[in-house]
Amino acid sequence: MTDSANLAPARDQALEVRGLYEILEQRFNGATWSLNELMIGYSNDVGQIGRLLLARDGTWPIDGDADAELKHKLSETLWWVFVLADRLDIDIDQAFAETMSSIRGNLNNTITRTAPTPDAN
Repeated sequence: MTDSANLAPARDQALEVRGLYEILEQRFNGATWSLNELMIGYSNDVGQIGRLLLARDGTWPIDGDADAELKHKLSETLWWVFVLADRLDIDIDQAFAETMSSIRGNLNNTITRTAPTPDAN
């Protein structure tokens, strides 16, 4: 497993779409969304994922196909992550690779440390 991610193509697409939103925000609002407004959009979509999971389980009624909506919202929340990382000047490709490497190392250490031992009897 490599310690690098290749999120650049997805990030580039996300930022291109964000640029289109910014054109419309300027036209309609006279300004682009602040970091806080972006975060509210992201958290709203995350909440919708929770409701769609309930809909998928049959406990929250919706109009439409819960699976199709989940695909859309999961993709959209990934888009938000790229947008937020860009706004915060975070290299998400590097951050993701470093985070996964750290988590992987910690999990492997715990797996090794907690491995069953043969009975000494």
